[in-house]
Amino acid sequence: MSAGQTRFDFSDQTVVVTGGSRGIGREICEAFAAAGARVFTCSRRAPEKPYSSDAITCESIDVRDPEATAAWLARCAEPGGGIDVLVNNAGGAPPTDARNVAPKLINKILELNLNAPLILSSQVHAHMTGREHAGSIVNIVSISSHRPTPTGFAYGAAKAGLMNATSSLAVEWGGDVRVNSVVCGLVETELSGDHYGDADAKKAITDSIPAGRFARGEEVAHAVLFLAARDSSYVSGAALEVYGGGEWPPTIPRPSRD
Repeated sequence: MSAGQTRFDFSDQTVVVTGGSRGIGREICEAFAAAGARVFTCSRRAPEKPYSSDAITCESIDVRDPEATAAWLARCAEPGGGIDVLVNNAGGAPPTDARNVAPKLINKILELNLNAPLILSSQVHAHMTGREHAGSIVNIVSISSHRPTPTGFAYGAAKAGLMNATSSLAVEWGGDVRVNSVVCGLVETELSGDHYGDADAKKAITDSIPAGRFARGEEVAHAVLFLAARDSSYVSGAALEVYGGGEWPPTIPRPSRD
């Protein structure tokens, strides 16, 4: 079995992924399609290259528009008579200076990273219940949800809120819909480019990660499939940490990797 394959079977299941045209979202779409699912995704931008599977359908949807997302979910539910999995992946934010950031930008960050997944989760519930198997929602959050995030306070607050919503909905919806989250560390995708700096800067970062490297997008995708799979039917309210062991404490000298 290669690093890009899993043994999970999502045959004849309908999977909805937000923000799936590139980056981690695209990896998630490709992994579900490889496991046999019908995959519906959305993005504000069209995919720059074709997907590897005809099972993936992408529409241009603004996830911050509740009317648009409600209509989109209804379309996604039609082929299979419902929706089996929702992955709230769309998100992100530019660096901000908390001293003078525009209130409009703060609201936009919260709308995309917190409000949109909350509304989508509420909207998808009706498409997941009353079926043979419980539905599954997986929220993509970040280590920013539980650590200080200077220059990203609104983003960190949004992701922390989404983590709380994950556990709250898991309790409220019980066995009808399972709700879990994947807590991402630093992931290198085609989007990261120079985001982490030059080679020396990247080495300084990866030296602080116990795993010694950035995560790959497919590794996040495999964690999502694990949580979404019916094999994980008793897993709900969980936060699966995918960040290579976290970060080495700055007050403790690191041993040599040699």
